[in-house]
Amino acid sequence: MDINFELLMNKAKEASKYSYSPFSKFAVGAAVLMSNGEIYTGCNIENSSFGLTICAERCAIFKAVSVGQKEILAIAIYSPNEDDCYPCGACRQVMYEFQGENEISVITEVNGTPVVRKMSDFLPFGFRI
Repeated sequence: MDINFELLMNKAKEASKYSYSPFSKFAVGAAVLMSNGEIYTGCNIENSSFGLTICAERCAIFKAVSVGQKEILAIAIYSPNEDDCYPCGACRQVMYEFQGENEISVITEVNGTPVVRKMSDFLPFGFRI
């Protein structure tokens, strides 16, 4: 399947507008492309009990998994606060968990240009059972 990186990044940008980040003031949006061609979006949602906060990437992935989609092809991550916004360690492990047979593409943006990397660049020794 061909991946439209620009479309995926635009979906992540739109999702970032819904971020609830009153504490960090660091909005993030994510768009995840699943193996069936569907795109699911998510944003970071903070909580005054910080342990209940969820990152944009996990929000999008969990939305997909909750309707039966379990194989990620690509994920775009965007923050209006920072170029080249990387996923946190927890998100990297969740992304790895739902990586299928093909290594997923992780799309960020630098100076308005999409940058595509492989999951192994972010989590070289990920594990799943």
